[in-house]
Amino acid sequence: QVQLVESGGGLVQAGGSLRLSCALSGRTFSLYAMGWFRQAPGKEREFVAAISLSGSSTNYADSVKGRFTISRDNAKNTVYLQMNSLKPEDSAVYYCAAAIGIATISSGKYDYWGQGTQVTVSS
Repeated sequence: QVQLVESGGGLVQAGGSLRLSCALSGRTFSLYAMGWFRQAPGKEREFVAAISLSGSSTNYADSVKGRFTISRDNAKNTVYLQMNSLKPEDSAVYYCAAAIGIATISSGKYDYWGQGTQVTVSS
């Protein structure tokens, strides 16, 4: 059974930091590109960041470039999202996702999704 389990969400003040983690079980982690998406109330799910199989290539939404960093540890089957200089508009449910092969910004290309973790940034 494939599982993606996110953790690390919470409430933080504007300007603060959070680190999200997402662990994959039931599949060979190193065969999957990983992505983070988010969805705020009343809005569509949007791409945040993605990372290649080896971690050598990353991609970010313009809204988070320079503030967020995606990384992975293939030995721990875990992908991370370090979020710094958080803004109220970053508040959303954050989802991690796994895509066989190539990292992509397209949510439709991802095969597996986590249950989401809430991030709330207060002003």
